[in-house]
Amino acid sequence: MPAAKNHPATPSPLAPRRSFLASGLGVALFSSAVFGTSGSFGKALLETGWSPGAAVTARLTGAALILAIPAVIALRGRWHQLRDNWLTIVLFGLIGVAACQLFYFNAVERLSVGVALLLEYLAPVIIVLWIWAASRKRPRALTFGGTLLSLAGLVLVLDLTGAVKVDPVGVLWGIAAAVCLAMYFFITAKENDTLPPLVLASGGLMVGAAVMWLAGATGLLPMAFNTADTTLGPWVTPWWVSLAGLVVLATVLAYVSGIMAARALGSKVASFVSLTEVLFAVIWAWLLLGELPGAIQLVGGVLIVGGVLLVRLDELRAPAPTPQPSTGQPSPKEPTAKAGSPLEHANDVEPVP
Repeated sequence: MPAAKNHPATPSPLAPRRSFLASGLGVALFSSAVFGTSGSFGKALLETGWSPGAAVTARLTGAALILAIPAVIALRGRWHQLRDNWLTIVLFGLIGVAACQLFYFNAVERLSVGVALLLEYLAPVIIVLWIWAASRKRPRALTFGGTLLSLAGLVLVLDLTGAVKVDPVGVLWGIAAAVCLAMYFFITAKENDTLPPLVLASGGLMVGAAVMWLAGATGLLPMAFNTADTTLGPWVTPWWVSLAGLVVLATVLAYVSGIMAARALGSKVASFVSLTEVLFAVIWAWLLLGELPGAIQLVGGVLIVGGVLLVRLDELRAPAPTPQPSTGQPSPKEPTAKAGSPLEHANDVEPVP
């Protein structure tokens, strides 16, 4: 009796979609898309009279309360992780969460969402320049070229010819946000196997919220809230709709999906995909706020993103560290920082812009 032929199973039409999601790429793009809504939801509140400090405080507080539940579950039986990593959590909350968001929202108050975010994304270039100044070692050609390309893009984004009016104070706030983002990368660059990313995110949000409430209570930070309706595209909505979008979509879902994507793709690939946040932010601002940067600013934005891509591509091509020959003697534990620049492991937990 002849053997039966084994016919390959007909692939399900849903297989490519499942593969796309299982690879983590779909989750990473979703994370960038929801992160990109933060500027639009935030500016909708600012235009009704909210102060940047109030918008950031409400955002951090709401997200911290929601993420506290899964963070407690993740820490069950391992509360010593908080004690062992308290400094990392505090620095992350102060710089990567509170200061970075406050400066970004101050920039959004005076600039378009797209321009503010493009300024913030100069952080990788700031890191390159800082390492260059500290080590006095010239970057490799690809990194050097990417830095120059991003700086050229910055000139176009600022539109120094005056065709589009750019608020200089807003530009300074945007650059300050970029500095905080660069510091965030330095803080989170070291691999830490003892602190789950979700706990770091939740702890940082709690610290950031506490700092913002303290600054508001002491009068150091203006706190102006408003219950007037907000405008999102063609819709006029209650104020809490924009706030809910800012908290749930742009913070909670963005953080959780970003962590999932980083674990599925690895920090390098996830950091590349996160650059699409700039594109999503511009699209959301166009759809929800009617904002669109000028043509010369869009060209500058392409140059900035292209420069950052070159810098990160250079990291991918960086040679692995040469293993040290064994001497037969027990050696002290090596530091766990990744090879290459601080951006190497930065996107295990994505910053909230």
